[in-house]
Amino acid sequence: MSGTPQRLSRSHHGAVPLPETPARAGILHLGLGSFHRAHQAVYTAAAIAADGGDWGIVGVASRSRTVVDAMRAQDLLSSVATISPEGMSLSIPGVHTDAFVAADEPHRVVESIADPGIRIVTLTVTENGYSSSPATGHLDTADPTIVSDLRGGHPRSTIGQLARGIQRRAAASGAPLTILSCDNLAANGARTKALVREFLEALPASEGTEALAFLESSVSFPSSMVDRIVPSTTPALRSEVSSLLGAWDEIPVPAEPFTMWAIEDDFAAGRPAWEAGGAVFSREVGRYEDMKVRLLNGTHSLIAYLGALQNAETIPDAVGRPAIERAARAVLAHEYTPSIQVPSGVDIAEYERQLFLRWGNTALGHKTSQVGTDGSVKLRQRIPEPALRLLDRGEMPHMIALTVAAYLSCIAPRPGFDPGPFAAAMKDAARERLIPLAGSARTGADLAEASITDLRLFGTDLADRPAFIERVGELVDTIERDGVSAAITESVTTAETDIRSRASEVPA
Repeated sequence: MSGTPQRLSRSHHGAVPLPETPARAGILHLGLGSFHRAHQAVYTAAAIAADGGDWGIVGVASRSRTVVDAMRAQDLLSSVATISPEGMSLSIPGVHTDAFVAADEPHRVVESIADPGIRIVTLTVTENGYSSSPATGHLDTADPTIVSDLRGGHPRSTIGQLARGIQRRAAASGAPLTILSCDNLAANGARTKALVREFLEALPASEGTEALAFLESSVSFPSSMVDRIVPSTTPALRSEVSSLLGAWDEIPVPAEPFTMWAIEDDFAAGRPAWEAGGAVFSREVGRYEDMKVRLLNGTHSLIAYLGALQNAETIPDAVGRPAIERAARAVLAHEYTPSIQVPSGVDIAEYERQLFLRWGNTALGHKTSQVGTDGSVKLRQRIPEPALRLLDRGEMPHMIALTVAAYLSCIAPRPGFDPGPFAAAMKDAARERLIPLAGSARTGADLAEASITDLRLFGTDLADRPAFIERVGELVDTIERDGVSAAITESVTTAETDIRSRASEVPA
């Protein structure tokens, strides 16, 4: 294409079909990032096309203006590039009716939640956005942002925004509302409700009583499980999409072909026909959550940390290495899959086969540094229950221990150990606390003890399991002394030996 194409707009969108802008918004979405635009927006477009309804979306970014400014300049449009080894296809959901930045217009978040025209608030604010204590899982009332939000003024935390919005809605219209978390939290609906309730309970009775009653009578919090791999947008993708589109899209979203959304059908004020886009409404959302968070996300984390330590920039590069693939298959077969109840109608063998196809999607190029980011929060959702299940049976979760050891080696390497550039590129809120511990740790066991027991990085239960902590420390030492390949071999071999030994002890 010669010259610079015109910016994507309702009058310039190439040959990609464009739906009409919804007449009104019925959804407020907090967390206007790539995942939302490649997932909930796509399902909502399909729902409106099939069944209509006032289900336009007002998108709210937390702090960054990048997406909001681009959407406003593009008639609130952005494209989704579905990428596989067979090629790329483009779509434009076109369901957003407005977008703004919460940090710039903090009053609008609470006002929008209180607006009776908004019937659903959806969230993709990451596990980090719920202001819960790592040790207890309860609202972190020592968090400076929560402290400030409890005092009054325009709230800045997600939980504070929800609570203050509910408070105002209760005092004004009293219209029912649904709050739908789409983040990787176990029982995310119940968890979100509990945190909002704790915020309201922390207010003086004169402020919180009416809102608490409204919360119980008129606000529903269905749980959901979302699944689609959405890497970061790159300049090369931006150029390729714009060339194919014939219009310049500043914020195209790359995504894999696979997508899944399981939702508890508990909506206080109606909902879009998301099933038209393939969403599953189920009473087994908890099983879907466990399947995704452990099998996909837990194994994904292991692949990312091992890959980064082997200088693999992308997930396909990492999982394409025989040792890492062997580790991934071992943690799936022996530690994660046995810990879940498979949802009705799901072929678990086929699901696991699809996982390796997804991770191996070389055209997508998901980076190990992106998947490994925020591991201190992500792993706390993924590893404790399956690890404790085995520990309670007297069995060592060697591969989960390897996951933690590889994480610590990436995020908080001890002096003299270089984890490589892709580990260094991982972002983690716990890094500042971990680095001094790593600096003073004489051994891997010291680092594991300080991180898991003293910091309670993965909650309270694993903090009291000395055998697990010792195993993590051994693997940190192996990674530093002999390399990550040796740690993989030792972990997998030991895990398989333990399994054979237990099998031989079973009476015939």
